[in-house]
Amino acid sequence: MMGHLPAQQNTLFYDFCLEKHIPEDHLLRQIDQFLDFDGVSKHLKSFYSHTGRPSIDPELMIRMLLIGYCFGIRSERRLCDEINFNLAYRWFCRLGLEDDVPDHSTFSKNRHGRFRDADLLRLVFDTVVRRCNDEGLIKGEGFAADASYIKADASRQRMVDGPVDWQRRPTQSRAVREYLEALDNDPSANRTQKKVSTTDPMAQWAGDKGPGQFYYCTNYLIDIEHNVILDVEPTPAYRVAELASTRSMIDRVEQNLDIKPKRLIADMGYGSAAMLDWVVEEKNIEPHIPVWDKSNNNTDIFNRSDFIWDSDADCYHCPGGKLLRSRWRNFKSPRSRVTKENTIIYRSSQHDCKNCEFKSRCCPNTTFRKIARSIYEASRDVARDICKTEEYQQSRRDRKKVEVLFAHLKRIMNFDRLRLRGITGARDEFLLAATAQNLKKLAQRRYKPPDHRIGVPVLC
Repeated sequence: MMGHLPAQQNTLFYDFCLEKHIPEDHLLRQIDQFLDFDGVSKHLKSFYSHTGRPSIDPELMIRMLLIGYCFGIRSERRLCDEINFNLAYRWFCRLGLEDDVPDHSTFSKNRHGRFRDADLLRLVFDTVVRRCNDEGLIKGEGFAADASYIKADASRQRMVDGPVDWQRRPTQSRAVREYLEALDNDPSANRTQKKVSTTDPMAQWAGDKGPGQFYYCTNYLIDIEHNVILDVEPTPAYRVAELASTRSMIDRVEQNLDIKPKRLIADMGYGSAAMLDWVVEEKNIEPHIPVWDKSNNNTDIFNRSDFIWDSDADCYHCPGGKLLRSRWRNFKSPRSRVTKENTIIYRSSQHDCKNCEFKSRCCPNTTFRKIARSIYEASRDVARDICKTEEYQQSRRDRKKVEVLFAHLKRIMNFDRLRLRGITGARDEFLLAATAQNLKKLAQRRYKPPDHRIGVPVLC
C-alpha cells in the first residue's frame, strides 16, 4: 500500500535535544573536547565597559570562526547562514533551536577593535598549542620551518609602479593607514618594490608562482613528531622577512613552552650565512639546512672545496701549493677586511698564478684567483658537515611534513586567498587557520569517546 505524507500541522510542544542528534565521530564534537575558553573572558574584561547592554559572547564568535576555517567556509555571511540551519554547528556554538545567530557585521566590528587590541587570536592559538603539549604531541627534538605564498586581497588593476610617495588622506583605507604607521614606527619596513598595490601596500608583488600577483607568506614552525604547528607568523613574500620571522618564532616558542629543539630543519632558502650563525652560535641548535652557496660549481674549474683552509695562518692553500691571503702588504692606517656582504676576500699572487700549471682550471680569465670567505664560515662548515650524515637524510624526509600542512591548508580548508587586508588581517587569518589545524590534530590523535555508563549533564 502506498504511503502518504500527513497534512501539515504544527505541533504544539516539541521535545528535541541537540545532543542526541550529533554523531560521536563528528569533527566538531571531537574538537570541542579540547577547547578551553576559561581565560578568554578574563583576558578581555578590561576591553568591555561595565555599563550598557550585554554584548555577544566572544567565545561564541571564536567558535563560529573556527567552524568557518575547519570546513572551508570563507564568507562570513555564508557562515552565519550555515550555522542558522546546521544542527551540528548550532550545538558547537552552544545555540539552541530558538537562539538567533549573530549578524555577520559583528565579526568586523570586534576584529578591528577589541580582538586585535587584546591580541585575542594569539591567546587562543597559544592555548591550543599548550594543550597539544599537555597531551604529549610535542616532543621538542626537531623543528621544521617553511613558508608558503597566500594571495593577498589586492587586485592587479589597483597597481602602480614603485616607489610611491604616500601622502596621508582622510579617505585612505585601513590597510594603507596601517602601512604608513608601520613606516613611521620602523623605517626599515620601507622596501623597494617594482609594483605596489594601492589597496594593500604591505603585500609583495611576485611572479614566480605563475602570473604576477600580490602575496603574503604564512610562516610555519612545526614539531616533526606529530606535525603540531608551534607558531605561525605573517610576512610579505620575500626571503629576508621569512628568515626574521623564523627567529622570532623560535624565540617565542622557547619563551612560552620552554622548549628548544636539538635540530632545525629547513630548505636552502634558510641557509644564509647569518641565519646559520644565529642557529649555531646563539641558539646552539644543529642546522639541518643546506648551505646557500654561490661559489662556482663548474666541474672544469676548481671549486672552493678544492682549496684547503688554514685557520692558524689565516689563509687558503691552492691545489698548486700556493697561498691565498687577505692581506699581502701592511697599511699605515688600519683597514677593515670585511666587505658590505660580510665576507673577507682572499687573493692569490699574480706572480704565483702566472706560471702555474693549474691556471687553466683555476683562474683562466683573470690574473689571480680570489675566494670570498664569509665571517660566518665556521657555522657554514657545521651545516656542511651535517649534510653528509644519515640524520640529515632523515631530516630531508621530515621537512616534507610542513608541505603536507600547506597542502591541507589550501586544498582541504580552501584557504588560498586572504579575505582581510594588511599585515594584521593576514595575521588574524593565519592564526585562526593554524588553530583549526592543531585542533584537528588533537581530535585525530587524542579524542576519547564519552563513557555513557557515567551520568553526565546533557545540553538540550
